[in-house]
Amino acid sequence: MKILITPLFAALLFFSLPVNSAAADFSLSAGGGGLIGYTFTRYTLEGGNVTSTQNMDRLDYAGFLFFDATYAEFSVMLKNGSSTYQENMIYSVASLADGTGTGSERSIGLSLMGKYPFTINEKISWFPMFGAEYHITLMQRRQPDGNLVYDRSKGQLTEDRDKDGNPYPLSAWNSFWINIGAGLDYNFFGPLFLRSELLFGFRLPTSYEMGALEVVKNPPMNVSNPKLGGLTGTPNLKIAIGYRF
Repeated sequence: MKILITPLFAALLFFSLPVNSAAADFSLSAGGGGLIGYTFTRYTLEGGNVTSTQNMDRLDYAGFLFFDATYAEFSVMLKNGSSTYQENMIYSVASLADGTGTGSERSIGLSLMGKYPFTINEKISWFPMFGAEYHITLMQRRQPDGNLVYDRSKGQLTEDRDKDGNPYPLSAWNSFWINIGAGLDYNFFGPLFLRSELLFGFRLPTSYEMGALEVVKNPPMNVSNPKLGGLTGTPNLKIAIGYRF
């Protein structure tokens, strides 16, 4: 149900507007604002005698700058997140202890969104959006319940080491997203306007998650053809003040 919220919102808004709404004139603008969002991960790794599950829920918050050329929007953000997680692995007939705890992360996000504005009246315009976003990880930390806080790129936890037993580099948590949604501009006066965007993002598996497939191919598990399935998604609300040149 969560996956459908933003696409349905965009579709309903589109078809509820007059069919003769004219596209906005070309203009350049820039501005900045804040983001709040919720990210969830639900993954299952299966193969041979191994079944592993990963559940993560994270509150995201960010500050960002955007640059707009009417039909395209580029933005740069500094994003933080605080999460809770639960992991479990069953190997052969033995169920290993559940792993639970909290985590935090920080990243720089770069996004490029295509958009097509429609003018509703002299004050309001709206635009469907579709595009991509890339996050460069700056920090990844995890605190298992009742334990210390670990820098995940140091490899102090077993799950943060690759098939050769080496720590994953911080870049293993870099991520690529596909975003879809819609936005609304409200013109205050002169060149100033308020922008709001509601987006839903779908994340591709990270190098860290794909590395887990290689880990279980090696002893002692020796899984020949493991499969990784599931979804990471995030609804985000962005609010910003912009200036048209």
